[in-house]
Amino acid sequence: MKARDVLMLVVLAALWGASFLFMRVGAPALGPVVLIELRVLLAGLALLAIAVFVKHRVQVLHKWKSYLVLGAVNAAVPFTLIATAELQLSASLAAILNATTPLFTALVSFVWVRESLTLKKLAGLLLGIFGVAVLVGWDAESGVQGLLLPAGCSLLAALFYGMAGVFSARHFKGETSMDMAIGQQLAAALLLLPFAAVTLPERIPTLEVTLSVLALAIFCTALAYLLYFALIQNVGAVKTLSVTFLVPVFGILWGAIFLHEAVTIGTAGGLLLILLSIALVMNLRFKLKSSLLKISKK
Repeated sequence: MKARDVLMLVVLAALWGASFLFMRVGAPALGPVVLIELRVLLAGLALLAIAVFVKHRVQVLHKWKSYLVLGAVNAAVPFTLIATAELQLSASLAAILNATTPLFTALVSFVWVRESLTLKKLAGLLLGIFGVAVLVGWDAESGVQGLLLPAGCSLLAALFYGMAGVFSARHFKGETSMDMAIGQQLAAALLLLPFAAVTLPERIPTLEVTLSVLALAIFCTALAYLLYFALIQNVGAVKTLSVTFLVPVFGILWGAIFLHEAVTIGTAGGLLLILLSIALVMNLRFKLKSSLLKISKK
């Protein structure tokens, strides 16, 4: 990966790490469907405004059916599943479960496009999931039995993300990241609109909820998906979705800064495991120059 792609990956992880916090605030107040409808609609409108500002000609109607599929599998369905899960799950545990996305992507790629699933890649994915668990920990206060249904929602969302990564790489070659981001968000908003209309909240949201929705839509969705689709085109689906290993790292960082959460020894251990897993998944090779291996004779 080029330095620019690595930087984009880190920024994307920071934005998506914050999204779990904003959804944890917004979902109980607005309901999962209304929250996600606002998220994708506001994000789509913001992206349209950016397109007008930079004089980009939006072209999505020529693939409207594909954009409807993309909007469903990469936004409407997984976003709603995660928001539903976070009615009971902590943001940290939701982030842990989201880290299974690269594993699902690799499995979908293996089944769908016969992409090789090497032992090294599989070991890296499993190590990454374990590293995230070490880093964030288990939300034991809620009890294991009560977490089964919301955890299932989060895992199902990860499966949809995996399918979406492979689908977008196969069906949107040559499309700009701006068009893909706009098409996805507006398609998701269209699909969710009838469901949101019948689940409107009875109370006006607080300022905290309102700001969380705006941040979730503008930064964690509009900006984030411009980066996401650009990375899909540059480095491929599996490597791009390895960003989910870094998301809980930023969740811990934002928690320490804004919520004064403690940073433990497990943080360092989990971070090391995650970085090692990313190296395995991306098949990075670290070579020492032969000159550094030579031992001078006295």
